[in-house]
Amino acid sequence: MQAKAKWVWVIAGAGSLWAGVLLVLGLLVPWLGAQPLPGQVLLWGGLWAVGTAAASLAWRYGVERPQRQLARLTEQVRVACTMELAPPLQGRGPLAQALAQQVQTLAAQRDRLRQDMAQQVQQASVRVQQEKDRLAALIAELQQSVLVCNLDGRILLYNHRARTELGAAHQGPVVGMGRSVYALLDRGLMQHALHTIGQRLARGTGRAVAQFVTYTPSGQWLRVQMTPVLTQQNEQGRALSGFVLLLDDVTQSFAQEHERDSVLHSLTEGNRASLAAMRNAVQQLRQQAGDGPLPEQLLHLVQEEMGRMGERIDALAARSAQALQARWPLQEMLGQEFLAAAQHHLAERLPCPLVIAPAPDELWLRLDSYSLLQVLQYLGQRLVDEFAVRSLELRLQPASDDAQAPRAHLDLVWTGHAMSTETVMSWEMDPMAVGSGHSTWSVREVVARHRGQMWFERERVRHTAFFRFALPLEPVPSAPEETAAIESRPEFYDFDLFQHEESDSAWEQRPLASLRYTVFDTETTGLNPSGGDQILQIGAVRIVNGKLLAHENFDQLVHPGRSIPKAGIPIHGITPEMVADQPRIEAVLPVFQRFAEDSVLVAHNAAFDMKFLQMLEPRTGIAFRQPVLDTLLLSAVVHPHQESHRLEALAERFGIPVLGRHTALGDAMVTAEVWLHLLGQLQAMGIHTLGQAREAAQQTYFARLKY
Repeated sequence: MQAKAKWVWVIAGAGSLWAGVLLVLGLLVPWLGAQPLPGQVLLWGGLWAVGTAAASLAWRYGVERPQRQLARLTEQVRVACTMELAPPLQGRGPLAQALAQQVQTLAAQRDRLRQDMAQQVQQASVRVQQEKDRLAALIAELQQSVLVCNLDGRILLYNHRARTELGAAHQGPVVGMGRSVYALLDRGLMQHALHTIGQRLARGTGRAVAQFVTYTPSGQWLRVQMTPVLTQQNEQGRALSGFVLLLDDVTQSFAQEHERDSVLHSLTEGNRASLAAMRNAVQQLRQQAGDGPLPEQLLHLVQEEMGRMGERIDALAARSAQALQARWPLQEMLGQEFLAAAQHHLAERLPCPLVIAPAPDELWLRLDSYSLLQVLQYLGQRLVDEFAVRSLELRLQPASDDAQAPRAHLDLVWTGHAMSTETVMSWEMDPMAVGSGHSTWSVREVVARHRGQMWFERERVRHTAFFRFALPLEPVPSAPEETAAIESRPEFYDFDLFQHEESDSAWEQRPLASLRYTVFDTETTGLNPSGGDQILQIGAVRIVNGKLLAHENFDQLVHPGRSIPKAGIPIHGITPEMVADQPRIEAVLPVFQRFAEDSVLVAHNAAFDMKFLQMLEPRTGIAFRQPVLDTLLLSAVVHPHQESHRLEALAERFGIPVLGRHTALGDAMVTAEVWLHLLGQLQAMGIHTLGQAREAAQQTYFARLKY
């Protein structure tokens, strides 16, 4: 019940009680035979007024005021319980002051115990910290980008190189704690690599490493190595809990090497054609020269030199093919394992049934399984779309045609129409269209990478046709060495997220502690978003797994497209010169939206900032649909008896240093620290889910504020 309502009820109750006493006295006077005089009536009225006032004052100063003082002291004690060093407690009145002194004494004892415990823990963990720092320095100096992810694809660790290279390439800060790696790399490719690793782990092999090269939407070629992170599950073995990605940007080197390969290819193929023409010319000269000794000797010499030149060109072409093979990592893979991966990959993507024929045991291949599966998917899709093929069969068997260079035949078989040579060549040369995207590779280029061959055949007896891929066989590998699981905590990390799994429940039912937050603030030209004021600056910082990630921030000045009132410059410090060359809000909001995606927005007096964003929605087409929490409202939930809920007051209450006040990023940092304190207070009150926090905030008086 509100304080004013209580006060009204106290006055009404006291007045009614005293009126009842006077009424009884008024009835007794006639019963005793006395006549009430006008002066006595006035006296009774005065006594009623004095008695009512005395009772109400006694209630206010004897009951309500001490209760309010104790309530404020209780809120101060609750704050002190969540802080490492308790701030001084202030109590009004003798009882509150005495209680505050006793609580302050207990808090001081607790702080001393905490300091002693922290000192002991620090001493015990010095050696571990040194090892961690060494590993962090090693990871930081690596020339590779490093990402560690859990099984949901959420990033748990990254080094500075990964953030600068991949973030810059995507024109936005997409590398960060708790973000999805699928924003960087193709989801299908990653799931295929994980499936391959899972199969190898199930077979008990230690070489559970996947390698592949991928092309990102930003135009990068990345060479990726995926290594599993294993945790001890039970006495029987370890379980896959995540994976490590080592990424090399090979865009520039690939372009240079591709140009070199083109030169070598034109050199070798062009010289082969010239040699063939020269051989024909020598043959014609020999036929025309007759049997003279000198011409025959010269022709023989020319023929020998052409033979040596042909051998050198063949050797050069072979070395060039080997170099190309080395640049594109191919995996040793059991044939049955590849067929199982094909069953898993193609069954969901082809619009017709796929039959997998059994493969011989111990048939090993060396291939890039993902690109080869894309070839099969591409060809299967075209067969269905253009020739109405109703079913496909995939078979793998060793070839018996060449004992010196053993090969395996991978056949994609169908029943139905044949096709012309021109059609086969067109399919082989066109860039592949797989799913909703287009690959930069053709079927011929993928086959060439595997040092293989491809052709089309028909089986007239069975009325079937097939594409055949002749792939080199790999010798049966020897027993591999065990791959050590990575158990590290380098540069930017939070391995607690290994325990996190994406929830399918609605936002409202999710625990506050499990959510990711983007805490933001804006600086504006004025306080009237509906009257034409515009955003001057947006600052934001992320909170993941209950930790403030100060290095993952967003700070951008914005050209407002209008003049900046001079009265506001001393407050936010942003002058017209500072924003003259800055981007407009139409360019800034998409980047900020990517920064804040898949997170809950948090702001102080969020209604103000959100009104500006909502006013921009028709113009920019950018809408922020995620839930919003307001630290102003939640402070009123946690501390309803405090006089002020301004950001400065909250910072002082929680002992938070204020740096960069009235800058967007500075205020966002302070708000983030405030939110982390409020989070603990809300949980102590039994408010654990986002829905509960939003519902409690809507019950406060400040929720009625509109802009």
